[in-house]
Amino acid sequence: MTEQAAAMSRGTLADSSEKFLRLALKLDAVVTGLNGLAYLVAAPLLGDLFDMSTGLLRGIGIFLIVFAAAVWVVGTRPVVSSAGATAVVVVNAVWVVASLVAAAVGLDGASTIARVWMVMQAAVVGLFAVLQIVGLRRQRP
Repeated sequence: MTEQAAAMSRGTLADSSEKFLRLALKLDAVVTGLNGLAYLVAAPLLGDLFDMSTGLLRGIGIFLIVFAAAVWVVGTRPVVSSAGATAVVVVNAVWVVASLVAAAVGLDGASTIARVWMVMQAAVVGLFAVLQIVGLRRQRP
């Protein structure tokens, strides 16, 4: 393989790696934003279903919307920042742990439905983190 062909091949791999990471970040941003919007708008309904305070649910909703916007920004820059993507992974990992702890202790008197929802949410967020880690590792030379 010539040097030019090798360079083109590396460029193609780098492009597909960045596309993978971008997709993982954007998907995370969209799902997180929609989830945050649901918490914010449907807090009274979810509060009754989850046996949790609407204030707590609205606070979670606001956090999720702000976080989703930040993740979207990271995923749509001309060059995806490794530091930015790593920060997203860290926040996602913290969310997973916090969700599992909240489910285990029954945060705010959470119902069984809420606890199951917290575990399912942790699984989805964990999947986003794994996809983002894969994307970050693919970017490294």
